[in-house]
Amino acid sequence: MSSILTNTSAMVALQTLKGINSGLEKTQAEISTGKSVGNAKDNAAVFAISKVMESDVRGFKGISDSLSLGESTVAVARQAAETVTDLLTDMKGKIVAAQEENVDRAKIQTDIVALREQIASVVGAAQFNGLNLVDGSSTDPVNVLSSLDRDSSGNVTAGQIQVNRQNLSVTTPVTAQAFGTTDLADTAAASALIDSAGSVTIHDDAATIDGGTSNAAVANNANEVITIGQVSEGDSFQIDLGNVPVNVAGGGVATGQRTFQFVAGATDGTADVAQNLANQISAFFEAATDSSLKLTATVSGNQITITNGDAGTTNGALDIGLRAQTGGTPGSSASTGGLGLLQTLDVTTDAGATGALASIEGLIQKSIDAAAEFGSAQGRIEIQNDFIGKLSDSLKAGIGTLVDANMEEASARLQALQVQQQLGVQALSIANQAPQNVLALFR
Repeated sequence: MSSILTNTSAMVALQTLKGINSGLEKTQAEISTGKSVGNAKDNAAVFAISKVMESDVRGFKGISDSLSLGESTVAVARQAAETVTDLLTDMKGKIVAAQEENVDRAKIQTDIVALREQIASVVGAAQFNGLNLVDGSSTDPVNVLSSLDRDSSGNVTAGQIQVNRQNLSVTTPVTAQAFGTTDLADTAAASALIDSAGSVTIHDDAATIDGGTSNAAVANNANEVITIGQVSEGDSFQIDLGNVPVNVAGGGVATGQRTFQFVAGATDGTADVAQNLANQISAFFEAATDSSLKLTATVSGNQITITNGDAGTTNGALDIGLRAQTGGTPGSSASTGGLGLLQTLDVTTDAGATGALASIEGLIQKSIDAAAEFGSAQGRIEIQNDFIGKLSDSLKAGIGTLVDANMEEASARLQALQVQQQLGVQALSIANQAPQNVLALFR
């Protein structure tokens, strides 16, 4: 049945054309924006996921900036610690030279002071954006923002890398060691503090050990065992070595005498005292005597063993004297007060040169530890920064997979829809001509 009021064919053709035009409009939008999901109407779930991921990407950009800032700050501190280590090593060379006989110790001390001032300059300049990690101004660690961690419930927590400050300041107040001046009651009381297995005389008063006339002689290929018996804060322990073949600047050997002292602190035990004195003596033997003499000082618990060569050496006898006093003042150690102990180094005397040699080892180790700490932190920050960059790229790729348009597919679909549109227009035109055919019935 033909009708001039209801053109079903035209209606179908019109609806088809509308659908084609709608698809064409969507495809053109995809091509122009590059996105298949440009707003929440296109796909609400995918849109919501992509927006959360986009916010994370922007957050990671801020984290990357934070890591870069933290890395630069730590790099400055690491470089400062390494430079300080080099300067302290140079200072050790000066102190070793001061152990020898026939050297101008006053000039060496001038060089040591100059190196100390240079260390102070390096530490003071080691700041980035106003933050100095080595000047001892604070003990609070520095936290570097390193990540945003999102759990399955959508909760976000900030991850941080903690960088511990290191005190390399040379201006930190320190206490210089002061040997005790209070005499013990008698030799037996002194022997309770420090004693030997041999015939070493224990001096119980402030008199200077006389350089050998009342000391024990340790022959070649022999040793002397010294025992630290008891320790209280302020107890002062002294070991004198006489007839030591000390290197002479420019060549040769001279017989000399050296004094090694330690004042116990509140936390020191007998083993601590023995270890400190043995370290002093070992450092002196290494720096100021020929290795072929095989002079050694070893420690086991609270006992120090001083050995004068072996069967293959022909050393002269060493004189060993011991002294104990009370009422001394413990000095600051390298483990506290940054590098402030540098203030107390004075190589102009035998005792000062020996003490400086023992102290500089601990200070060098402190700066090495600081450099290692900063190096480890910097490496971790670099790794995290590299990971954050890769993670951001992965998130961006994931977002693109979700919302980006497939341009090859969109291009093919556009051409197909354009052809369908033309055919739809043609079909609608044909359908609209159907009522014209009814006129033929009335001719």
